[in-house]
Amino acid sequence: MHNTAIEKITKRLRKSVWQALDQYEMIGKGDKVMVCLSGGKDSYTLLEILLHVQMVRQHEFEIIAINLDQKQPGFPEEVLPTYLKERGVPFKIIEKDTYSVVKAKVPEGKTYCSLCSRLRRGNLYTAAAELGATKIALGHHREDILETFFLNLFFSGKLEAMPAKYRTDNGEHVIIRPLAFCREKDIATYASHQQFPIIPCTLCGSQPNMQRGMIKQMIKTWEQTYPDRTEVMMNALQNVSPSHLLDTNLFDFQQLMHSDVPLEDKELY
Repeated sequence: MHNTAIEKITKRLRKSVWQALDQYEMIGKGDKVMVCLSGGKDSYTLLEILLHVQMVRQHEFEIIAINLDQKQPGFPEEVLPTYLKERGVPFKIIEKDTYSVVKAKVPEGKTYCSLCSRLRRGNLYTAAAELGATKIALGHHREDILETFFLNLFFSGKLEAMPAKYRTDNGEHVIIRPLAFCREKDIATYASHQQFPIIPCTLCGSQPNMQRGMIKQMIKTWEQTYPDRTEVMMNALQNVSPSHLLDTNLFDFQQLMHSDVPLEDKELY
């Protein structure tokens, strides 16, 4: 790809990350950010852009990369340490055989993602506490967030996506997703140009016909038919009107009286 095109994509990715960092106040002065590195295109891109942000902000926050070696067969253990040493990034590798646990616990034909994610999160949270990390950075991008929204809508009966920033239920950790506004295709192009040493997942990546895969294809088809639909949908997640939904926990419908209704809406009654 021409250098000018790569420069535009790089600038767009960096701008999107800066937007997320500023909009949700993700990283503050003195933070120690634990960047979760899986070996996929998203986490490599997350690390590289946060390193750029760290440089621009004159190292007012720390970065430590962490990888959970789940003991998947054929996992190239030397790839990530070699890459991180070459980049001069502090890192820690955690070795936990969650692969065997997932394979043993999940029945044949069922998806591994749910259990695998729970085990991975538990180990990452423990590592964050041990390292004194104040933020845990994950590499989920715009399409991940939208796919999760539709998965919850169609299969779980709830309006919920991946938050850009949240505190864990036990209150101990703050999770951030700096790539929240980044497009997956930009990340893919950037990762290819950077020639990241990608490590494929042999668990969820090996399972066909998963619900997330179907949702991904649905969104892709919409985007092809109606360009920029993903951008519109992302804007919708930031433009919520609780009074125009049906959740009584979000809006006090019982307190509504006809006399309180604006004149322009009275014709509805």
